[in-house]
Amino acid sequence: MHESQIKIWWLAARPKTLPAAAAPVIIGTAMAYAVGGFHLLSAIAALFGALFIQIGTNLANDYFDFKKGSDRDDRLGPIRVTQAGLVSPKAVKNATIIAFGLAFLVGIYLVMRAGFPIVVIGLSSILFGVLYTGGKYPIGYLGLGELFVLIYFGPVAVGGTYFVQTLTFTNTVLLAGIAPGLYSSAILIVNNLRDIESDKISGKKTIAVRFGADFSKLQFALLITVSGLLPILLFLTSQNLYHLIPTLILIPSIFVIKNVYTKTGKELNNVLAQTGKLLFVYSLMFALGWML
Repeated sequence: MHESQIKIWWLAARPKTLPAAAAPVIIGTAMAYAVGGFHLLSAIAALFGALFIQIGTNLANDYFDFKKGSDRDDRLGPIRVTQAGLVSPKAVKNATIIAFGLAFLVGIYLVMRAGFPIVVIGLSSILFGVLYTGGKYPIGYLGLGELFVLIYFGPVAVGGTYFVQTLTFTNTVLLAGIAPGLYSSAILIVNNLRDIESDKISGKKTIAVRFGADFSKLQFALLITVSGLLPILLFLTSQNLYHLIPTLILIPSIFVIKNVYTKTGKELNNVLAQTGKLLFVYSLMFALGWML
C-alpha cells in the first residue's frame, strides 16, 4: 500500500474521534486498578475492541451518508473519502466489515473471560454502529444520536471495561461512566451544530435541526459542565480527595464553551477537536485520581 493510500485510510478512520473510544476504557481500567482488579490483557483487548468499533462506525457513516446522498460538496466538516472520490464505496464497505470483524475477534477473548454480558455489549455496539447511519430509520437521522452515544460511550463502555477485568460491576462505575458519555454527546452536538443547514436540506432530523442552534449551544454547555462536576458525586461516596482531580477540567472547559457560542461554520471543526481533547484529558485526570 502506497503512503498516499495509507494517509487516505487514516483520514477515513477519523483519528480525531478515537480518543472518545479510548477515554471510557482508561476510566474503567483505572477503577479496576483501584480495587485491585486490573487485568492487563483484558484492558488491552477492551481498548482495541473499542477502537475497532469506533473506526467501523466512522467508515459505515462515510459509506451510508454517501449512499443516502447526505454528503454533498457544501459540507463543512472534514473530508469524507467516499464523497470526495478518494475511495470507492465498495472499498469503504469492505473496510467497514473488516473493522467490525476485528472488533468481533477481539471480543471472542473477552467473552471467554467474562461471559455472556460481553456478547450483548459487543454485538449491540456493532449493530448500533451500523444503524447509526444505515438502515431505513438511521439513529443519527432521527435525533437519537446523542442518547445512544451517551449510553454506549459512557456507562456501557466504562462498565464493560471494568467488568472484563474484575468480573463484577458497581453503581459507582456506572455513575463514573456518565461523564465520558456526556463528553461524547457534546462532540456530536458540535458536529450537528456545524452541519445544521446542510442537515436540514438532507432531511436529517438531528436535535440541532429539531430545536435550533441556540438550544444545541445550551445543551453543549450543560453537558460539559455536568461532566466536570460529576467527580464531586464520586467524592461524596468515596471521601477520597484525589477523586476530585478531574474537576480541574472545568477551567479549560470555560474557553471551549465560549467558543461554541462564538464560532460558526468550519470554525466549529476546531471546537469539535477541543471537545475531544477535553474528554481525553478528563479521562487521564480521572485515572490519575483513582490510581493514586
